Amino acid sequence: MTTRNNIKIVGTLAISLLCLGSFQTFGKDAATPKPAQAALSSVPAAELPAQAAKLIQEAKVRQREARTIEVVKAALALNPAAAAPVVGAIAHAVPEMAAVAAKVAAAEQPKQAAAIAKAAAAAAPSRAGKIVVAVCEAVPNAYRNIAIAVAEVAPTAGKDILKSVGAAIPELKPHIEKELAGYGLTLPPVANTLDLAVAQARASGAPSIVAGMPAADAGPAPVIPGSGTTGNSEPNTSGANPPGGRNYARP
Repeated sequence: MTTRNNIKIVGTLAISLLCLGSFQTFGKDAATPKPAQAALSSVPAAELPAQAAKLIQEAKVRQREARTIEVVKAALALNPAAAAPVVGAIAHAVPEMAAVAAKVAAAEQPKQAAAIAKAAAAAAPSRAGKIVVAVCEAVPNAYRNIAIAVAEVAPTAGKDILKSVGAAIPELKPHIEKELAGYGLTLPPVANTLDLAVAQARASGAPSIVAGMPAADAGPAPVIPGSGTTGNSEPNTSGANPPGGRNYARP
């Protein structure tokens, strides 16, 4: 009996020590900061964007998307106001991650969505369309400001920007395509084209954020352009229809 009891005691102690070791290991892992957080936590604020971009550059290609998400979240947790500079630095260093970085940053800091998209597109203008889609998906209510901001730094990408808004906001897609059809090879004005598309979407009873968007957020009253020509953005006070067509925002 004594030998059997000793065996039971030894066995119980062994199991207890094993469990204790596991709990200690788990606690150690849980307390260990993520690599990006640890790498950025001691970086001066002025160097945060460059260091964030460097961490992504150093990652293997197949790991860059996951690393970008981790790095952007870590950087913004340390300094939320640095969202645009961080994304701009990443887009410049690793252009293929521009849209990913912009989307994550916009989701973390939605009030900075337009500035984030602009910084990303300025650093990687060839990715303007993808950046617009990504940021509009993250902050759909800001699609107009996002598109206009990107157009400012990628002026030749107007059509791509507008198509990207349509991809992110399906209710606007047919109306944007209708407006674009009238421009042919001419570069469309992003703001005016969006306003016309919004007006048409509202008239068709779109049940989305398009219909629910306050009039003050929709920009200036649109003027319907005729035959692919740019509409007159000035209000018509003469009572006659302007050359580009009637202003449908007026009663």
